[in-house]
Amino acid sequence: MKDFLIAFGLLFVIEGLIYALVPNLAKTMMSHVQETPEHTLRILGVAALATGVFVVWLVKG
Repeated sequence: MKDFLIAFGLLFVIEGLIYALVPNLAKTMMSHVQETPEHTLRILGVAALATGVFVVWLVKG
């Protein structure tokens, strides 16, 4: 549970850095996401999920 909370906290750190350092890029990315078809977003989400699981498995393995 501790590792999960640390990962959750790091997620907020990364999100915060994007908005703090390059807010215009964040706005541009959000507008592109709205224009992207749901099917493509779903595929990208699954790919990101699989990559994250793989990285955690490598580190914890």
